[in-house]
Amino acid sequence: MALEKYREKRNFKESPEPAGDAKLVAERARKNKGATPRFFCVQKHLASHLHYDFRLEHDGVLLSWAVPKGPALDPKTKRLAMMVEDHPVEYGTFEGVIPAGYGAGIVMLWDVGTWTPEVEDVDAALKKGDLKFTLEGYKLKGSWVLVRTKGKWAGGGDRSWLLIKHRDDWAGDVDIAEFAPLSVKSKGDFADILAADNPDIWISNRPASGGEAGAMFERIIRRALEMRGNVGSEGSVGSRGKRSQGAARSAKGSKGSVTTKRAATKRTTATRSSGTRATKTRRTAKNP
Repeated sequence: MALEKYREKRNFKESPEPAGDAKLVAERARKNKGATPRFFCVQKHLASHLHYDFRLEHDGVLLSWAVPKGPALDPKTKRLAMMVEDHPVEYGTFEGVIPAGYGAGIVMLWDVGTWTPEVEDVDAALKKGDLKFTLEGYKLKGSWVLVRTKGKWAGGGDRSWLLIKHRDDWAGDVDIAEFAPLSVKSKGDFADILAADNPDIWISNRPASGGEAGAMFERIIRRALEMRGNVGSEGSVGSRGKRSQGAARSAKGSKGSVTTKRAATKRTTATRSSGTRATKTRRTAKNP
């Protein structure tokens, strides 16, 4: 049954993630056939570790791969992409905080748009392990390929793929994950997303407490609490306790709006510039 594995892993009484609609699965499956454009997204997910969830709509669901280092615009860079369970199409616009359980952490809608298969039979391409396609997103554009590997990574089996950018005018040496790090939905970063929710939930029992992910959570939670006015004068997390709901909203409105505007400006600049820089890089390579 479609989405069975997805639902088995989640408690929708606790998680804000969409459960998925079986009728919508069937409707979308009938609609998208052959080499027609369909939905794609990339979600930046800070959980036990930071990774990027690359999702392509097919047969009524979102085929999903976890890409630890994120997509790369340089054709020489092959990114490991671990195939995971199919997700509902509704998940494609999800952004927010998963407080506990499977995938606990912060989800950012990092890119969104359409993808068009460069093959007539997507199922056959997936079975073969060689899916070529074109992306038309805010950050990712042009021709790409997903290639299944032969168990090179331990425990990978058929789940291990490589995400590779083809050489075209949208290829280049720009680190797109670093250059355009913000959400295409809220225009904010992880701290903005957490501040809009409830940063108090992870003062203890965070999804990650050590390593790089743990350090990221520490910085993000502190910033989110500062936006909500919940950090004491000496910078200790939670030293003032929770403010009233009205005060929290006020702090978010006055402080958070400034942060959001700055993030929006940075995001807009990154979005408009990423394609241009990649194109210029490619043209320079052609005409040294």
